[in-house]
Amino acid sequence: MFYDEIGKLKVTQNQTMIQNNTLVLATDLDGTFLGGSPEERQKFYDYLEENRHRLLLIFVTGRSLEFTLRLYDEKNIKMPRPDYLIGDVGTTVYEGKSLTPVAEVQNWIANLWGNASEFAHQLLTDEPGLTLQPIFAEYRVSYYYKPDENQERIVKKIHDAGFQCITSADKYLDILPPGVAKGSTLLKLMDMLKIHPQQVITSGDSLNDLPLFETGLKSIAVGNSELKLVEKIKSLKNVYYSEFPGVAGIWDGIQYYGKTF
Repeated sequence: MFYDEIGKLKVTQNQTMIQNNTLVLATDLDGTFLGGSPEERQKFYDYLEENRHRLLLIFVTGRSLEFTLRLYDEKNIKMPRPDYLIGDVGTTVYEGKSLTPVAEVQNWIANLWGNASEFAHQLLTDEPGLTLQPIFAEYRVSYYYKPDENQERIVKKIHDAGFQCITSADKYLDILPPGVAKGSTLLKLMDMLKIHPQQVITSGDSLNDLPLFETGLKSIAVGNSELKLVEKIKSLKNVYYSEFPGVAGIWDGIQYYGKTF
């Protein structure tokens, strides 16, 4: 499926808005933007909302749009709505208010995936230790998995078939279009919106956030990050590893980079 040129006027308006912003926060959700006590989260969310005129908020998550929207059913916490939503481990991109696909970026992803859905679903049919996740996603195939001696061979099999493979939390395995992940999709969106890299801070806690950190953008790994991610970021000088978990870690990182409002 390919998308029409949706929302050109909205994109133009957002470009004007972005030029006047001092910070673009591109953040993972589970464990990161959703991490911390209810009190910590609400205080941080209120702070962001108070300074929304100087902030562009991008969610970059493994969740689908449907599962992300369910977060707003929480009655005890009022969470900010994002300006853009990168979902499904980087394979879907939506404008935050209208929830329409961002055509330029979504078409790039669709072209890379092509008609690969059936082939991708069949690729690991006979592999042990894998359970297909009960989700529908147009441009990815997702499994639950248990790391064992077969993992390296399975990942190689996915790469040899021409796909991207992302694992995280020793539980999730995703087959994605070649060259597509959270980081590459964020860079495509930034290019479309003419966002300067110096404006952007990314944050995350899971191994599927590593592609965000590998962009070279200023980044925050929050204190509750999975150990495999912590090991990977040791060589990345653009990543600040906070001692604080969840939203407290994001706030600590924003202060570290001198980007407080």
